[in-house]
Amino acid sequence: MARRRSVLMGLITSVLSFFTQPVKVLAASKASEEAWSLSNEEWRQRLTRAAYSVLREEGTERPFSSELNTEKRFGVFHCAGCDLPLFSSEAKYDSGTGWPSFWQSLPASVETKVDFKLIVPRTEYHCSRCGGHQGHVFDDGPQPTGKRFCNNGVALTFKPSI
Repeated sequence: MARRRSVLMGLITSVLSFFTQPVKVLAASKASEEAWSLSNEEWRQRLTRAAYSVLREEGTERPFSSELNTEKRFGVFHCAGCDLPLFSSEAKYDSGTGWPSFWQSLPASVETKVDFKLIVPRTEYHCSRCGGHQGHVFDDGPQPTGKRFCNNGVALTFKPSI
């Protein structure tokens, strides 16, 4: 009984903290917003079925299904929807989760919002240019940030450094 009460209190505290803290809502510059306001049909033509599911419908790919999870070359990871650079390979690490993970995004490349799809609030992040869903960020990553940007590989492309 005490365990159930503490779990319930933890959930209530999380929900209340969500409503008492400012939430950063997805926002793009006006020029960027206009350039990337494509219809669902235009996005379907532009993206693979899997990329559309993740980027436009906020889906999640299966863990360990992306070749980018094991990518170790130097370079930059870009949004698969609009090609905006999101992460440097220098911030990539093996989190053991089965998804490409990074401890830091590039400046102004992602925007966050709170996601309640699993009831417990999580921080979801999207490409700041096209709004494409990338993944979730957690506070269990390595230093210096302590963050784990857990990204769907299908939402990224990789461009190696020359």
